[in-house]
Amino acid sequence: MSTLLNISGLSWRVPNKAILHNINFNVSKGEVIGIIGPNGAGKTSLLRCLTNQANILASKNISGSVQLKNRPITQYSAKAVAQHFALVMQKNDTIFALSVQDVMKMGLLPHKTLFSLDNDHDKAQIALALSKVGLSHALNSHFNLLSGGEQQRVLIARALVQASQILILDEPTNHLDVYYQHQVLQLVNKLNITVIMTVHDLNLASLYCQRLLLLNQGELICDGSPKEVLAPKQLSQVFGLPCQQSVDAITGATQVSFYLKDTNIRASHFAESLSE
Repeated sequence: MSTLLNISGLSWRVPNKAILHNINFNVSKGEVIGIIGPNGAGKTSLLRCLTNQANILASKNISGSVQLKNRPITQYSAKAVAQHFALVMQKNDTIFALSVQDVMKMGLLPHKTLFSLDNDHDKAQIALALSKVGLSHALNSHFNLLSGGEQQRVLIARALVQASQILILDEPTNHLDVYYQHQVLQLVNKLNITVIMTVHDLNLASLYCQRLLLLNQGELICDGSPKEVLAPKQLSQVFGLPCQQSVDAITGATQVSFYLKDTNIRASHFAESLSE
C-alpha cells in the first residue's frame, strides 16, 4: 500500500504542558485507523495537526512535520488540503440552519471556482452519496430536524461528495445511541477510503478499525493491531483501571473489560443480599 501521510517528530507544547510529544507514524492508502486514549490525551489536537487546520502548523509552539504524499502539508493551499481531506468534526453549529441539500453542496466547494454553478453531474454526485448512506429521501429536509445518527450520515455523505482520499472523523459516535453507533461505524468501514478517526469506546474502535493508535498525555504509547494495542497491562497503566482482554464470540474482535479492584467483592455481597 502506498503511503499517504507521514508524521515525523510532531510536538506541540504550550507553557507547562506538552499537548503532543514526538509523534511518529505513517498512514497508508485504504487503512481505517482509530485514535484512542483518555480525555486530554491529545486525540483531537493530533487531528487538527494532520489537516493543518487554521494553519496551525505555522505556530511557534509546534515542531516536526506532517507530509502528504511526500510533500509538507504546509505547502498545500487550503483548497488543496480540502481536496485531499474530508472532515467530520464534533461541532457542527454553523450548518444546523441549513437543509440537507445545502449541507451536501458544501462538499462540492473544494472543486469549484468562486462563481461556478451546480450542474447535473454535481446533482448526480449528491444523489449518489445520499443513496450510499440511505438518506435519499432526506434531500430537502432540514438538517437540524434529523436524528443524531442521520446527521452523522449526512456529514459522511458530504465527505463522499467532496471526493477526498482521506476521511477524518472526530468522535463520530459521540452522543449516539448503540444502534446508530454501529450503523455509522459500519458505514465508514465500507467506504473503501482511508479513514482516521478518534473513538472513545475501545470496543467499537477494535471492531471497526484495522489499526489503533493509543495516546496518553500527548505521547503515542502504542501503534498496532487492536489485539496489540488493547493489551491489558498497557491499558491499565493508561486508564488507571485493571482490565482483561477477550475475543467476542460473535464478531471475533478483540474486546476489553475494565473493572474496579473490589468489583468481585461487591458482586459477592450483592449476591448474598439477594439470597437473604
